[in-house]
Amino acid sequence: MIDNTSDFESMLNDPASFAPANLRRGEIRNAIILEIREREIIVDLSAKQDGIVKSEDLERLDEEFRKSLKSGMEVPVYILNPRDQDDNLVVSINMGLQRYDWEKARQLMEREEVDNVRVVGSNRGGILVRWKRLEGFIPSSHLTSVNLSNDRRDAASDLIGKDLVVKVIEVEQDRRRLIFSEREAQKEWRAQQKARLLAELKEGDVVKGTVTGLRDFGAFVNLGGADGLIHVSELAWHRVDHPRDVLKVSQEIEVYVLSLDRATNRIALSRKRLLPDPWTDAAARYHEGQVVEGSVTNVVDFGAFVALDNGLEGLLHLSEMGDGSLKEPHSYVQKGDRLTLRISHLEPEKRRVGFTQRWGMNAPDGAAAAATGSAATVPAEGGEAVTATVADTPAEAEMVNEGGAIAATEAVTVADVDVVVDTPAVADTSSDGSDSSTGDSSSDGGDSSTGDSSSDGGDSSTGDSSSDGGDSSSAES
Repeated sequence: MIDNTSDFESMLNDPASFAPANLRRGEIRNAIILEIREREIIVDLSAKQDGIVKSEDLERLDEEFRKSLKSGMEVPVYILNPRDQDDNLVVSINMGLQRYDWEKARQLMEREEVDNVRVVGSNRGGILVRWKRLEGFIPSSHLTSVNLSNDRRDAASDLIGKDLVVKVIEVEQDRRRLIFSEREAQKEWRAQQKARLLAELKEGDVVKGTVTGLRDFGAFVNLGGADGLIHVSELAWHRVDHPRDVLKVSQEIEVYVLSLDRATNRIALSRKRLLPDPWTDAAARYHEGQVVEGSVTNVVDFGAFVALDNGLEGLLHLSEMGDGSLKEPHSYVQKGDRLTLRISHLEPEKRRVGFTQRWGMNAPDGAAAAATGSAATVPAEGGEAVTATVADTPAEAEMVNEGGAIAATEAVTVADVDVVVDTPAVADTSSDGSDSSTGDSSSDGGDSSTGDSSSDGGDSSTGDSSSDGGDSSSAES
């Protein structure tokens, strides 16, 4: 009995025996709220001593959460001091909750998930944010909402109080370092949105979008969180040199879903599939020889591509430019020029059309593309007109001659018509009884097709002659 009494006395005299068992500073424990006082909260940690949450810690808690605390409620606490100078076990609910938040932040980073933060301030390198009960930081290089490089203070102040979608990129609890990225969150969000769109979209769907970027190879269109690509060949039925020629950034357009690649999360779009195909009614709207207007879409070494206003595009070959004597087209036409042309050939079934400038732009459509054997009127000397059958080749012209279809001395080809039409009368006729189609004659009974003659009874095709009875094809005497 005496021995037991002495053991009890020794325990009373040993202060360490009253210390909470197995409690260390920095440890997180779950506790039950026993009593809520005006300046402190008493909690039970299932230890030899109850813990005390002081007023300084309570003030750091969110007001809404602080009002929600009730007796019997379980809360995480952080061991600040297992035994202070007054032999109290001091704990912190705020730091206990923060430790849980650090664990949640680490899990977010490992899972690459996104969450919301609220902007509370800014400094030289970026903006300060609050996430749950922790303070974090977003570097300016990871911001997409604003550009802090120019007017940093005004831009940052506009963000205070706003929520941003971010991704955790760095967690160091010992250094209390928590770094977020808005840029990475947007990448993750877009990837999720693209996956959702790919699951909902079908090939052949028509959807609305906003042009977000223009590149040499095409245009990017945002379909509501995910971007699709319109290749330059799918922008219009005619040739497009650069997407900026037909689209602008921020422009809202309708697009046709061309293909979906769910393995690579790629969406191929088309704009021209929603535009009328100009070749559908090309045969009804156009014919060979018709005068049309178009814009030059591209200039190459062998000619220029010209698009009509409805999108029909064809080639104006170098040999068909001007009078056909050009050596290169770049000094004659430029991209964007408006030209008046004639359709030289039209093949709707092959989606081909050719243009020319050599037929003349003032003549009626039918005269420019006259068929073989058609009649053409060639002005002759003295204001008289000679009607000739127009042949496509010299060989056909010879056949026409044999048939006596031409009243003049020789048949004319299509090329000859233009030459004769443009050739003015050389001189006046004053001969007596002479027969001359072109030229001057003062002979008596002389016959001359071209040239000047003063011979008596002389015959000359070309040249000047003053001989009597002389015969000369080309001479001067």
